[in-house]
Amino acid sequence: MSYKNKAASEPARMQCHDKANRALHLAWNRPTIIVMIGFSARPPPARLPADADVSFVMPRHDADHHLHAILGPTNTGKTHFALERMLAHPSGIIGFPLRLLARENYERMVALKGASRVALITGEEKIVPPDAQWFSCTVEAMPVDRSVAFLAVDEIQLCADPERGHIFTTRLLHARGREETLFLGAETIAPLLRRLLPGITIDTRPRLSALTCTGAMRLDKLPARSAIVAFSAAELYAIAELIRTRRGGCAVVMGQMSPRTRNAQVALYQNREVDYLVATDAIGMGLNMDIAHVAFAGLSKFDGRRRRHLTAAEIAQIAGRAGRGARDGTFGTTGRCPPIEEPIIEAVETHQFDPLERLIWRNDALDFSSPHALLASLSRPPPLRGLQASEPTSDALILGALVLDPHTLAAASTRSRTKLLWETCQIPDFRKLGERSHAQLCARVFHLLIEQRRLPPAWLKEQLDRLDRVDGDVDTLMQRLAGIRIWSYIANRDQWIANAPMWQDRTRAVEDKVSDALHERLTARFVDRRSAHLIRLLENEAHAPLLSAVKTDGEVIVEGHPVGRMEGFRLHLDPSLPPSDRTTLARAARRALRTEIPRRVQACHDAPDTAFRLNEGTGDISWDNVMIGRLRSGQEVLRPTVVPCGDDLLTPRQRDTIRSRLERFMAHLIARELAPLFRIQAAAANIPEARGALHEMMEGGGQASARFPITGRHPLRRLGVRACLGQLYLPALLKPRPLRLRALLLGVLAGENVPELPPAAAVSVIARDFPSPLLERLGWPICGGVRLRIDMADRLTHDLAQRAQRHDVALRADFAPWLGVCTADVPPILKALGLHLSTPRPLSKDMVGPLPVWMLTRARPRRPRHRAHPVVPARLKDSPFFVLAPLLARQSA
Repeated sequence: MSYKNKAASEPARMQCHDKANRALHLAWNRPTIIVMIGFSARPPPARLPADADVSFVMPRHDADHHLHAILGPTNTGKTHFALERMLAHPSGIIGFPLRLLARENYERMVALKGASRVALITGEEKIVPPDAQWFSCTVEAMPVDRSVAFLAVDEIQLCADPERGHIFTTRLLHARGREETLFLGAETIAPLLRRLLPGITIDTRPRLSALTCTGAMRLDKLPARSAIVAFSAAELYAIAELIRTRRGGCAVVMGQMSPRTRNAQVALYQNREVDYLVATDAIGMGLNMDIAHVAFAGLSKFDGRRRRHLTAAEIAQIAGRAGRGARDGTFGTTGRCPPIEEPIIEAVETHQFDPLERLIWRNDALDFSSPHALLASLSRPPPLRGLQASEPTSDALILGALVLDPHTLAAASTRSRTKLLWETCQIPDFRKLGERSHAQLCARVFHLLIEQRRLPPAWLKEQLDRLDRVDGDVDTLMQRLAGIRIWSYIANRDQWIANAPMWQDRTRAVEDKVSDALHERLTARFVDRRSAHLIRLLENEAHAPLLSAVKTDGEVIVEGHPVGRMEGFRLHLDPSLPPSDRTTLARAARRALRTEIPRRVQACHDAPDTAFRLNEGTGDISWDNVMIGRLRSGQEVLRPTVVPCGDDLLTPRQRDTIRSRLERFMAHLIARELAPLFRIQAAAANIPEARGALHEMMEGGGQASARFPITGRHPLRRLGVRACLGQLYLPALLKPRPLRLRALLLGVLAGENVPELPPAAAVSVIARDFPSPLLERLGWPICGGVRLRIDMADRLTHDLAQRAQRHDVALRADFAPWLGVCTADVPPILKALGLHLSTPRPLSKDMVGPLPVWMLTRARPRRPRHRAHPVVPARLKDSPFFVLAPLLARQSA
């Protein structure tokens, strides 16, 4: 304990051990304060002069027999042991590194001892009943001037922390309990404890469970009950969004959260509403949760000055949250995090780390004679080996900034005002908006206290009213909550505020209100209870199958949640669902439809042909007005392949069942619509002259090339087959329904879109308006600039040829409308049909009548050309086939 400005009598000094006496003998000539490390917290009996200096010695004191340290890795039960020891004493104080931990253990102590006997003291919260005997505090807020039987400090290795280490070091050197003092932390501090506190008893405890590295793992492959650790808010939010998309949601824990928000988020995780926790390294400081795996999303962090790599001890502190009690834990990396180096993995798994070499120290025997003297006393060098001077911390930087203000410097004119200035500089900067902004707030508080002795209620109300709002997103509420924490700290300074309990209640109410809103925003943004619930059931379905149903209208219900609609064999998710939830819900629905799909497949298999419909424009096959299949190219035009549509809901066997049923439907449909073609095929089975041509017509979908004319009593003509323009066709297949089906089958076989067909009543169309070459095979050949239906071309050719057999025939002007074409289109059409036109002779003067438009020239028989007998090569005369040469010659003639 530090005796500040208090003199010790000569008899009191003489009671010290030899080491203390030697230190006194070597002290400066001016009055000196002796800091006895290990003394109890009782005040000295007298005062020293104001200009006294300080020297540090390490005496052996009787209290050292009660000075203990419990060191070891995480999950050794250190904190549990300390709480049991404290509650066994009539009074005690325990300091924790985080307000969250102080609050958590306060609630545990209240459950054991009652609210009237347990106190909570943090920078922003103070609950001190009149009969309080046991205190749960943050290390900064520990009331070390209070005499208690037991005193403990948790995470004592934080003495080496650059920002807060000096506070922990002060507690290590000066804070003591009357009967027992206990320090808890990592083994890395053991050598320095033995050097600075020679009388300390150190107990090392092993970890209760194993900790093993599993290497890198994708985020969507992390096991349930995993904690993902990130080191920036942006990275934390991004990971939380991805976890919500892939795994249904996660809880979020950050160090700057209020205990109320943090507890609500942890409750989501602990109550298994979500199986994942995304947190900052705040979880490394004693937050005990049911974590099986810790995944690092990064291995470096910004420590307030620079970005640096995590040490092996820091990685172990965080990874140690995995595995509680006797349950083993694992750790690894995820996302874009680089792999953990092998030496670090070995150190974490074996709990072997380099010992600390220095503890951060800052002089706490401050000189309040003036602000400049205060700054000078803050920068004094460490007095002992093993201590390192602290870098300028936030409060010292704020003081340095305010000293530069002449108005503030003039106001701090006395010792008490300088001390007040220092107290205002210690207001925590939770907002992190920059030193200048926080310095302005501290200066405002200082001047109001100087001028009015208390902060004006109207000003306090104005500040709180600005923060008493719940609108905004997560970042806005988080920043607002940081501002409220500052005013909670100020409200707990009783000497600064009149009616402090009322303002403490007010700030607590505003903090709770904003905390609840923040929890709601976090839950709404990062948690989908429906998806999380379904994912958990998916993973444990072997023990608890999903409860699902499909309504008569096709709506799919899974565990009471509507997830979409079943149409045929395809699941259509509810379009109102957030995009991030669709993957999870689709997975749940597919798993739940395992019993519905077989029932539908069987119903499809047993359905009659009338239950199916073919879309002749697209090739889609529907069942009960829902598309379940689509035509694809097969080996033959009249036997297309059918592809079932059902996403991945169907097994291969179920797909084969549906495919065979739809192919059977298509075979029946083709046989019915193209019945004339199949009838003549059956009739030509015993006619050798017709089998070849009918086979080609079957392969061509009802049309084939005419290799020879079919006239008179040719078997094909008797069967109804006609020939025109070198094509064999069936007039019955030119009707609209057979024609549409043939067009679909030819388009599917060619892998092209179904061609647009001419209107049903048309006999001719403009060729450029129907460019598809498939129309030639459908009976719409190009004649001149138009497509002429082949039966009309056949009729026209036959009729005109008959009329022009004996003499020229005049064609009237109404001939063009009869074909549905313009007058100028007639000559090219007739020429394409093999007919010849000539210009008519003008009528004589004595003749009256309409002038013919065209003259169809009389058909003249062709004269056979003389063909010489083919010359047989000499080498073939001795061939056995030479006797066939006359036959070949006659056939050529």
